[in-house]
Amino acid sequence: MSHRVCLVCLGNICRSPIAEVVVRRVLEERGLGEVVTVDSAGTEGWHAGRPMDERAAAVLSRHGYDGSSHRARRFEAGWFARTDLVLAMDAENLRALRRIAPVGADLRLFRSFDPAAPRDAEVPDPYYGGPEGFVEVLRMVEAAAEGLALHLERVVR
Repeated sequence: MSHRVCLVCLGNICRSPIAEVVVRRVLEERGLGEVVTVDSAGTEGWHAGRPMDERAAAVLSRHGYDGSSHRARRFEAGWFARTDLVLAMDAENLRALRRIAPVGADLRLFRSFDPAAPRDAEVPDPYYGGPEGFVEVLRMVEAAAEGLALHLERVVR
């Protein structure tokens, strides 16, 4: 049985694809790659079909990750039926997801898995800033990915 996780931001070209790539690697390193499926989407579909933002891909590449296969897509309400855990990058996207979520859907903020961050911590959108914002997003994502992996180890084993 596979446990499915979807990481969600606004346009699925910056934060959530960075998180998808990082979480997938962390899970593979912990031997969970075969039992946990990770993907990402946006609450809006403006960039559907496009690769991730060049700055996001560049920061991933500089840190040993490969995001070249990513293509943006929009989260659809029907996905809740096949997704066990939906993680929003910020409160705005969490609210958007809650509006379309069925009762009982497991929806949380992604950074709630970072033990060093407040429970309501967000991953800020780096889109309108400089490259340093993407580095900061990667740092936040890596910290939360470790906590998420620990959670998933308990859930699937």
